[in-house]
Amino acid sequence: MYILFEEDGAHRAGTLLADHDSSVSVELPSGKRSKVKAGNVLMRFESPAADTLLADAATLADDIEIEFLWEVSADAEFGFQDLARDYHGRAPTALEATAILLRLHSAPIYFHRKGRGRFRRAPPDILRAALAGQEKKRQQQLAVARMASELLAGRCPDEIAADLDRVLYRPDRNRLEVKALEAACTESGRSAPQLLIASGALASAYDYHLRAFLFEHFPRGTAFDAELLVPEPPVGLPRATVSAFSIDDAETTEIDDAFSVTPTEAGWRIGIHIAAPGLAFGPGTPAATAARARLSTVYFPGNKITMLPDALVGRYTLSAGSTPPALSLYLDIGRDLRILGHDTRVECVPIAANLRHHEIEDRVNASLAAGEAPDVPYGAELALLHELACVFEAGRGKPSARAGLYDYNFAVDWSRSGADGPGLVSITRRTRGAPLDKLVAELMIFANHTWGAALAEAGIAALYRAQTSGKARMTSVPAAHEGLGVEPYAWCTSPLRRYVDLLNQWQLLAWLAGEAPPFERRGEDFLAALSDFEQTYAAYAEFQRRMERYWCLRYLRQMAWQELDAVVLRENLVRAIPLPLVFRCPSIPAGTAPGTGVRLAIESIDGLAIELGTRYLGIVPASVARGDTEIEAGGQ
Repeated sequence: MYILFEEDGAHRAGTLLADHDSSVSVELPSGKRSKVKAGNVLMRFESPAADTLLADAATLADDIEIEFLWEVSADAEFGFQDLARDYHGRAPTALEATAILLRLHSAPIYFHRKGRGRFRRAPPDILRAALAGQEKKRQQQLAVARMASELLAGRCPDEIAADLDRVLYRPDRNRLEVKALEAACTESGRSAPQLLIASGALASAYDYHLRAFLFEHFPRGTAFDAELLVPEPPVGLPRATVSAFSIDDAETTEIDDAFSVTPTEAGWRIGIHIAAPGLAFGPGTPAATAARARLSTVYFPGNKITMLPDALVGRYTLSAGSTPPALSLYLDIGRDLRILGHDTRVECVPIAANLRHHEIEDRVNASLAAGEAPDVPYGAELALLHELACVFEAGRGKPSARAGLYDYNFAVDWSRSGADGPGLVSITRRTRGAPLDKLVAELMIFANHTWGAALAEAGIAALYRAQTSGKARMTSVPAAHEGLGVEPYAWCTSPLRRYVDLLNQWQLLAWLAGEAPPFERRGEDFLAALSDFEQTYAAYAEFQRRMERYWCLRYLRQMAWQELDAVVLRENLVRAIPLPLVFRCPSIPAGTAPGTGVRLAIESIDGLAIELGTRYLGIVPASVARGDTEIEAGGQ
């Protein structure tokens, strides 16, 4: 005799060996013997053999219409053998009864299990809801399969394209679009960005990185409110009797600072003029709200996202030929370059020229380094300001920039394209701390220190930049900036580009007018601005570094370099020469001393992961390790 029983949710059949009070002994077709609780036995039968029952019953069950079973079954609970008897109109065979059991067990939507071998048909309303859910799930599975097949065929489904950023950068695995993308990735062995680039949804790896940043920090887009009007400054501001000039990069449109030199009987009157948008709008106004939301201009190679609308920047930037409002710090200095006094005033300043680095830098730096006045517009003024900057630097006891370091300028020509998409990049290197840079840096440091100290002395809240133990941070308390050797130091000189500077400008204007400042030291808005700026400014800086790294890799591919020289920083961490690119080369021999120049073979460039794969080739001369090689700009 054989028995059909249930064990661990599965049906099994075996030969009955012994029948006990509460259990039976059974031998399975595999030869294994075990005890089965009597309550788990569903049926005893003589034929067919236990080793064929379940397989044959499964085949027979496939031909049983579950809808018909549901129609003929009673509303009350029943056993599978009872339904098999009604279905066949006679006592069923063991095979027929088992087939009914398997069919009932396979359709939990139609029949609810009530015990071992016992069922109850689903109520009509519950069945309709369950069938609707089943059909919906089937349609969803078809949609996922369709979208995945489109991606594999190099097309982006409309559903994914319509919400691309959310699908890519904040995927919800319950969404069909995400399931389809994951399925396509699994089948193709490619990453989601690779598939979306191949399908045309993403233009390039650059597009992938930029969209990720914008999705996180500019979810509503980078456009300003079209109804945001450009506020006008107050009328009747005095006009300065100076001829001011600025010194900026070619791409700079937010010109925050300019300088003037006026001879006096005792020596000179030096003017440091800072754009004053704070005169035209205050905290809580639409323009201020826009600046507060962004907190800073975002800089990255080939583009930028300004803190303020272009029209507003254009109204208050210190552009040549205009007379914009400014916050001016005047220094009276003697012929020995000693400071005889200083004062701050609000006025309109005639801007005579915008000197651009790329036009004058080489000549100015060479002349100033030699102690001569450069043969450029405002050459004599530049020479005097450089002398003054050197005095300021010596007085602080700290250099404005560490010697031997470089700054890198990235320029992207979007009118041309390369193998990796639109844009060809050129990278130029500038020695940090060159005379022209020192001139600007020292005057800005002086202004930021002077105004920060004035606010601190007046007991007016300000946001300060402090540095201790090499770590820079924003603080509401006047504190030392050890790296610059000044105390305190408040950012005040870039109000068109940084919200901290704009906030401090509002405080300065209130101080000058003898009015109550708009922010209090313990005010909620004031402290929130400090915290938000710190986090946001760090995120913007990280994005800039990331995109500079990306363009370094684009440059390597653009120049078709097969090999690259680098200098070892530590272990297998190296810095490329002459690019601002730090990466690891695992094949560098252990024990290679820091500062060693190495030559590496370029094996892979991954613009999506922003990773460079290299292989160690050998040592290069010390001159290369020092970075003496000049960078070549341009490309094909």
